[in-house]
Amino acid sequence: MNPSLQSELVLLPVAGVRLATAAAGIKKSANEDLLLIEIADHSQVAAVFTANRFAAAPVELCRQYLQEAKPRYLLINSGNANCGLGAAGLEAARICCESVASAAAVSLESVLPFSTGVIAEPLPAQKIVTAVPDLLKSLDSDQWVAGADAIRTTDTVAKGGSRVIDIDGVAVTITGICKGSGMIRPNMATMLAYIATDAAVADEVLQPLLNRAVGRSFNCISVDGDMSTNDACLLIATGKAGNPELGPEMAEPWRRFEQAVTELCTELAQLIVRDGEGATKFITIQVRGAAGDADARAVAEAVAHSPLVKTAFFASDANWGRILAAVGYAPIANLDINKVEIFLGDVCIVRNGARADEYEEAAGAAVMAQGDITLTIDLHSGDGRLDFWTCDLSYDYVRINAEYRT
Repeated sequence: MNPSLQSELVLLPVAGVRLATAAAGIKKSANEDLLLIEIADHSQVAAVFTANRFAAAPVELCRQYLQEAKPRYLLINSGNANCGLGAAGLEAARICCESVASAAAVSLESVLPFSTGVIAEPLPAQKIVTAVPDLLKSLDSDQWVAGADAIRTTDTVAKGGSRVIDIDGVAVTITGICKGSGMIRPNMATMLAYIATDAAVADEVLQPLLNRAVGRSFNCISVDGDMSTNDACLLIATGKAGNPELGPEMAEPWRRFEQAVTELCTELAQLIVRDGEGATKFITIQVRGAAGDADARAVAEAVAHSPLVKTAFFASDANWGRILAAVGYAPIANLDINKVEIFLGDVCIVRNGARADEYEEAAGAAVMAQGDITLTIDLHSGDGRLDFWTCDLSYDYVRINAEYRT
């Protein structure tokens, strides 16, 4: 299931950000596999990374370097995760960063490395080093689509989006790209995402903004329930638009800016699910009436991660007992099953914890056969709620991952 309109992807330049791509020979194919992003001096940068304790070498270095300097360059390779290699992986990532820092005359710590691809294979650092001079010469503000393409692994399409909003009469641009198709689950899903805006944003509020946006988007998706070692999401604010510096004290402009960033993150997150490995169905899980938002998330994740639920959706099989079972084993403290309602689209399949009197198999099967499906679970226990997105699990998912290294 390819995301709609991605063949017509158009992304807007962001003042203060330039990009360049290259085919360094990291991937087995001859496709471009390297992206360099240059960030204007004095930009603000926020970042979120995987919660996996086997975090890849570039993630470790990013966390360290972000404490020591403002980023000026992001160096991203696809085709190799540089993970599970111990000190050798860290050294390879440093070598790559040093090559950019030396050529661009910036500090080592201002170059952040990112990798995605096969785990536990040595990173061919020299191939990246060799490509760096040409990357620096090729930097251009209008290379977002090429950048989205270069960071793909099993993705079938490049993924990105743009927004323009008005802030006190100033047009502010927000553009983002991401990659991800498999090994996707909450706590950052295998995904990389880079979002940039030319808005001026107060440094102290950018990280909390990104945390909230990620919590409602990239941390609300699952393809297969596997958490990556390499996930990263960066939000860059260059300040080049010339707007009054944004912060919560600006009330309405700040609300609209945060809404635009969150909407773009949500769009990118949903594109990842729509391009899930082997996916044929896009499923929105709406949990309502939970005792709290944490309970709503627990229920949504239990359903979204269930192989039995996902294979039923693939088969268009209205075997809704699998959904009921997943709700029942969700790790929440209190669940009154006699209050639970479940809907497939507009079709009520469960009311008061049992099969709805009016439910007919044909109606449920008709919804299951659709490409886009909404599953609503109402616990009638409080005000907690969450929207979560997942896909089905198909024969192709097994094939893609069985053949991944061959």
